[in-house]
Amino acid sequence: MIVAIVGIIIIAIIILAMSIKVVNEYERGVVFRIGRLVGAKGPGLFFIIPLLDRIVKIDLRVVTMDVPSQDVITRDNVTVRVNAVVYFRVVNPEASVVKVMNHVKATSQISQTTLRNVLGQHELDELLSQREKLNQTLQSIIDEQTDPWGVKVSIVEIKDVELPESMRRSMAAQAEAERVRRAKIIHAEGELQASEKLAHAGRIIGEEPVTLQLRYLQTLTEISTEKTNTLVFPVPIDLISMFIPKDRLDAFAKQKQIETKDTK
Repeated sequence: MIVAIVGIIIIAIIILAMSIKVVNEYERGVVFRIGRLVGAKGPGLFFIIPLLDRIVKIDLRVVTMDVPSQDVITRDNVTVRVNAVVYFRVVNPEASVVKVMNHVKATSQISQTTLRNVLGQHELDELLSQREKLNQTLQSIIDEQTDPWGVKVSIVEIKDVELPESMRRSMAAQAEAERVRRAKIIHAEGELQASEKLAHAGRIIGEEPVTLQLRYLQTLTEISTEKTNTLVFPVPIDLISMFIPKDRLDAFAKQKQIETKDTK
């Protein structure tokens, strides 16, 4: 009799231990009773019916999943290798168990196919310059696909776009040509501004001849600072005309007119 009672107590303790389940704060326990879905339990402690109930634990934390590199042919027929990272979490534990066999693997596969399909509809320049827009498009499409599975895709980021070696050389040559073009434009703009300033200065000198003499005196000041034994500089005729007799000046002017006619 005592042995029977002890045996019953031991069996009761075993059944009680089997019926007690504990799940963490970041988990949920999806319970099936004789194959039928009962619901999600937790967090904390709850009881199940041993031998009749089966529990599947689902992690609700954000999963960081690397999407393997995919060969993508862009719309302008350039083959590139693209990889990405996807952040997702389970928001409906029951659907993640009942509606898909392995929600992590399924999300990975749908991410790979969506990555190829979406990027294949864009040109290479868009892949390089509009990455933020493409990330949002990928996130929206993948999230829509995984929503029936109880999976919420929060972020999709394109990590790297690997270009063929020939394409990298072509882009480097194009960038170099663009830099040369910009340098020539800047140089031409500088020459234009300088010529405009010179023309403006010429007009001022033409209106005020005294400015030419002031400029000449400034030039003399600059020459005087040179460390040399010989200085050669032109002397404007206007500065020494007051010391030359008028008849000689007239003769000099006539001689210049004759030389000008002969050259023509």
